[in-house]
Amino acid sequence: MNTKQTPDEKRRLEKVINKSYDVIEKSDYISRDLSWLKFDERVLDQARDVRRNIFDRLKFLAITASNLDEFFTIRVGSLYNYIDYGKERTDYSGLRELPFKKTLMAATQSFVTETHRLYKEDLFPEFLGNGFRVIGLNDLNHEEMEQVLDYFNRTIYPMLTPMVFDHTHTFPSLLGKTLIFGVVTKSEGERTESNINESRKISFVQIPQNLKRFYVVEREDEIMFLPIEEIIRHEIWKLYKNVEIESVALFRITRNGDFDLVEHEDSETDFIDEIKKKIKDRRLGRVTRIEMEGGCSEWMLQMMLKRWKLEKNDIFFSDTLIDFTAFWQIIKHAELKSKQVVQRASVPALGQLTQKPENIFETMKQGDILLHHPYNNFEPVLQLLEQAAEDPQVLAIKITLYRISKHSRIAEALLHAAENGKHVSVLFEVKARFDEENNIREALRLQKAGCFVIYGIPGLKTHTKLLQVIRNEGDMVKSYAHLSSGNYNEDTAKLYTDIGLLTTDEVLTRDISEFFNVITGHSQPHSYQRLITAPRDMRKSLVKMIQHEADNARAGLPSGICFKINSLQDKITIDELYKASQAGVKIQLIVRGICCLRPQRKGLSENITVRSIVGDFLEHTRIYYFHNNGEPKVYGGSADVMVRSFDRRIESLFEIYGTQVKQQAIHILDWNLKDNVNAYTMQEDGSFIRCASPAECGDDAFNIHKKFFEVNAAEVMEAKLFQEEEMIEEELGTEV
Repeated sequence: MNTKQTPDEKRRLEKVINKSYDVIEKSDYISRDLSWLKFDERVLDQARDVRRNIFDRLKFLAITASNLDEFFTIRVGSLYNYIDYGKERTDYSGLRELPFKKTLMAATQSFVTETHRLYKEDLFPEFLGNGFRVIGLNDLNHEEMEQVLDYFNRTIYPMLTPMVFDHTHTFPSLLGKTLIFGVVTKSEGERTESNINESRKISFVQIPQNLKRFYVVEREDEIMFLPIEEIIRHEIWKLYKNVEIESVALFRITRNGDFDLVEHEDSETDFIDEIKKKIKDRRLGRVTRIEMEGGCSEWMLQMMLKRWKLEKNDIFFSDTLIDFTAFWQIIKHAELKSKQVVQRASVPALGQLTQKPENIFETMKQGDILLHHPYNNFEPVLQLLEQAAEDPQVLAIKITLYRISKHSRIAEALLHAAENGKHVSVLFEVKARFDEENNIREALRLQKAGCFVIYGIPGLKTHTKLLQVIRNEGDMVKSYAHLSSGNYNEDTAKLYTDIGLLTTDEVLTRDISEFFNVITGHSQPHSYQRLITAPRDMRKSLVKMIQHEADNARAGLPSGICFKINSLQDKITIDELYKASQAGVKIQLIVRGICCLRPQRKGLSENITVRSIVGDFLEHTRIYYFHNNGEPKVYGGSADVMVRSFDRRIESLFEIYGTQVKQQAIHILDWNLKDNVNAYTMQEDGSFIRCASPAECGDDAFNIHKKFFEVNAAEVMEAKLFQEEEMIEEELGTEV
């Protein structure tokens, strides 16, 4: 088998791809996986942006690589779960699993080719002018080379272990997302024309993950980054003394990390043990991708493809560096040296809230407060927990945790609260993907301190973000709450845009109490007044409000829908949005990532527009707006419009009810619709067009990732959605 495609193979593949795209174009829905790839293309577009400094551009290139790792670990891994076990699956695009995989891999190959072109042609030439270089060994002087060799002999060499595969040694368990050398060797004196393949041996040398990717050489006028693999490649002969090395090639594999848990309702220990077992299994899951440098041994590559049951289009060849996530080391080094990246100071929220309230309880009594992170500091949320932990009047704290930071002030506050005799209930979702180990460790620590810890709900992921503090205030017991679209993670709160509501509203806090009783106990509430929850009734509630807007449009009443979400994938909800569009409802969707709805299709979705915001901050906010004949209903919360959110997760959306906080949410949507720097508009075919090129923005640039740091109360109160139609109606009425 030759790993290079023959002309006939290329023609056959092109025929399959062309036929697949004919099917895709006819579908009323966009493929989730192809849509995800379009999102990573928008992230890559940030690396093209010449307005950004070189370190920002490298950052976005590293993010695309990290995203692609997760894509192959989860999405392609999930696809292989169907292919490997003969299960049928029809994608939203209308394609069955095998033709869809060919189409997906072809699109991914094109994307990866572009990432390497961008690095080699656009970014790499900019390094020298910015005071650094990525170098080879030939760029070192004699003294520097001696230091590098000393580093290899003292630090690297003792950590390396060649693992041979032959008739007496089993194929080694290679780690995913790790740089590995594949080495083909032959003992001296064995080679003959007749036994060349039989006498060959292949061995693998994994580069230890706890070694930094680049060896740094600092000169007076520049900083040089030497890839560690080049040091090992130069010295790898020391591992194969008296053996002929036929070829050495660097590669990296990605493994399937998509797994289902067999949950035991009757045993907490079994449940945790099952998660730990699955984490280990993930490390040895089926291989979904090979990244390989060019010029590798065909014989070795054939063996790997056969071993891992892969095809030629599962190999991604590189003529530059493998694994662009390595650039984080350069970026962090540059931040320390040049201080080019400066975190902007957040601004106070509207209302009575300061950055660090002296008494958060007194502040919250004055009215609801909507926090918009990172523009508003996360500090008030931390203060609520930290003051609650110390306040003798606080009786109880309840919280749901999905992802927390490594050195979490949230966890420390909960520990202190338990030590101070408060009743602390923590629903800790230990099934949060890739955070399982950290969450299990922190949950056990809280449990040992005396917190009442629940390790998630069998069969569901707890994704809702809720915090409640119960305080004895003499003649009454008062509830203080925080509801959010984002995690209780003070680190990501500086990088992700999210909203959080601080409230003492009795209706909403009563709903929260009921909800906690449901998810921590065995209770079924009659109804909620200002909460919408999943899996109970979220899809049904959203569909009902969409249908209400459609009814208003048919009756000639004002109508409109605006969602700001991360992902849109649920077919039932998409179909209702199509129907509302056909009824005349104007629908404006702001979807950061996956969007399976097809906008602007004649007769189907002509009144629907979709835009995506991709820029300095990761857009994570979820806001749902319904015009409601001039009396808007607005919700925020943890859920996207996805099947998993509605059917397989515990989620909540909270009504943003007060006049000021509702207006703030409307203002966030309004400015998201005005952004012309970070915004992309989705086309009917699923592609995205940037709203303006860097040169076109000029003085009219409207960049929400900067504007929200400068917002004032007057701008907030003036914001209004769907005002264009109303202004036209007013003008017509005046003329009459």
